[in-house]
Amino acid sequence: MSTPQLVVHRDKELMAQAAAARLITRIVDAQAARGSASVVLTGGRNGNGLLAALSSAPARDAIDWSRLDLWWGDERFLPEGDPERNVTQARAALLDSVPLDPARVHAMPASDGPYGNDVEAAAEAYAAELAAAAGPEDHASVPSFDVLMLGVGPDTHVASLFPELPAVRETERMVVGVHGAPKPPPTRVSLTLPAIRAAREVWLLAAGEDKAKAAAIALSGAGEIQAPAAGAYGRSRTLWLLDAAAASELPRALYPPASA
Repeated sequence: MSTPQLVVHRDKELMAQAAAARLITRIVDAQAARGSASVVLTGGRNGNGLLAALSSAPARDAIDWSRLDLWWGDERFLPEGDPERNVTQARAALLDSVPLDPARVHAMPASDGPYGNDVEAAAEAYAAELAAAAGPEDHASVPSFDVLMLGVGPDTHVASLFPELPAVRETERMVVGVHGAPKPPPTRVSLTLPAIRAAREVWLLAAGEDKAKAAAIALSGAGEIQAPAAGAYGRSRTLWLLDAAAASELPRALYPPASA
């Protein structure tokens, strides 16, 4: 477990640009060290804002896109191509404009895919895909992701792990089907906290006044069942990337001494 580090930016646009630059550096370093890199993407306005910033970043071509594995932290269990699916939004924001290897873009199954409406089967299939990509050096039946990004919801949820619901209590499985999510759509596929914690680095993104209370709760010692974001941390680094509005309710003791 790594102690959270905080970086607070003036506004959400600057946060997205700085996070994109940080991600480029992290991917390039991982590719230089090991030949390839693996990143877990997140949806929502902050995750998509980061991808859009990355798409327009001058340094994006420093990445060898053919040696990058992309995974997702969660997905809305909807038909392929649905505009509400995280992968659909990611393709529009970035993926369709860079030369990725399609075999290394690991989208979660859709509701009209080979598993039909069986979200549990879809979750098991994604868990099997993760396990197949994990090596003997990894710390779980998932790869040791270089960066795993998570948006933080106003209720402190991350991925599709919502407070008090069964998915956030999962300790064995790496991927679960989610039923009855409190925000639409109710049916989803999500990584669990054990899968999240296998990542080398976990980055939590929060921007806007509606995220201020969630950030304060998660960073002030709340339990992970009541505040799932509090249970999301990386093996070597846990980084909270916030704008000033999202950081506005943090205790002064937590506020970083130097922020951009």
